Amino acid sequence: MAGKLENKVCIVTGATSGMGKAIAEIFSKEGAKLVLSGRNRDRGKALTDQFGEAIFLPGDVSTPQYNELLVEEAIRSFGGIDILSLNAGILGLGNVISLPIEKWHKTLDTNLSAIFYISKYAIPYLQKSEGNMLINASIAAFKSFPNHPAYCASKSASLALMKQMAVEYGPKIRVNAICPGPVDTPLLQRSAKAFKNPESALQDASDATLMKRLGTPLDIAKLALFLVSEEASWMTGTAVTIDGGIINA
Repeated sequence: MAGKLENKVCIVTGATSGMGKAIAEIFSKEGAKLVLSGRNRDRGKALTDQFGEAIFLPGDVSTPQYNELLVEEAIRSFGGIDILSLNAGILGLGNVISLPIEKWHKTLDTNLSAIFYISKYAIPYLQKSEGNMLINASIAAFKSFPNHPAYCASKSASLALMKQMAVEYGPKIRVNAICPGPVDTPLLQRSAKAFKNPESALQDASDATLMKRLGTPLDIAKLALFLVSEEASWMTGTAVTIDGGIINA
């Protein structure tokens, strides 16, 4: 039986770890042809060795040139683009006073500008395929955390950009976002340093959810698969929270 993404061409950023990696894995299992983005060449090669049709391009999503390259590679190798799954992100930890200006710009460039860059280059092809985009945002778009000013600002802005593009490019293109809560990834482990009691921050986050556990990358990947598939064909301009209920706790 054909997979839900059989022969769909997908660009997946942030694909070498955490949620992005889990998304790449489930997309591959569902038959997608993948152009994978990340900064770690060795982890990227391990992914392409594991998957069927997949290409890895190492690079930094915060630059326009690299995003243009990802789009060009998808067209050159697979002839089109059906799905963008945008997961790359950094934390930019530090309060407003202590955060270096360079780190502020780098965080916004990685978490927000990169979405604009790749959309700018990919949208003409998504219009042809009547494809869709999925932005991996965060509950930080709605809920503030200490020492995360750049992260919270970038995630809130990414939802505004998502909604604007859904309005601008519908009905040809669907654009949605997911807003994960505390998911057990290397990024969450680094984030713990920003809290008052870093040694217990992960357990505290787990206890604060209504489900009394951290999310897993696979939890997020299953939702991502639904949102980019035809099963969600009437969904656009939507931010879906997946957080174990922590927003409501």
